[in-house]
Amino acid sequence: MQFDPENNVNKLCARGMQAEGEGKPEDASKLFQQAWDEAANDREKFTAAHYVARHQKSVADKLKWDEAALNLALKIGDEDIKGAYPSLYLNIAKCYEDLNEFDKAHENYILALNFTTSLLDDGYGNMIRAGINKGIERVQLKSN
Repeated sequence: MQFDPENNVNKLCARGMQAEGEGKPEDASKLFQQAWDEAANDREKFTAAHYVARHQKSVADKLKWDEAALNLALKIGDEDIKGAYPSLYLNIAKCYEDLNEFDKAHENYILALNFTTSLLDDGYGNMIRAGINKGIERVQLKSN
């Protein structure tokens, strides 16, 4: 998925990622929230929501932001954004797993798996596929 490096929301998210890398999670959270507040369209809101989700204090709040990011991505629906679906469903599945809602977790892991055809065969794609498969294994063990 391509991001416009000149877009202010993308710049804020990049600065937030830099702050994370520097061990400044509060600064990162503020930058991601600023990106959300300044987002002017669904693509910008999707990007910001994805990053805001990372800094939620509770799993329930993270789930709300992850679902917001997914719903925005589904609304956008273009081919470019479909590459994010597996990761978005994976994040949602993990939230449900952490909330001990294993049926919903399994459902979302399967949805993530169904969209892996849009992933490249590279390090990122392989990491997402592995996360999905491990998640499916975990929830199947916990459901039994």
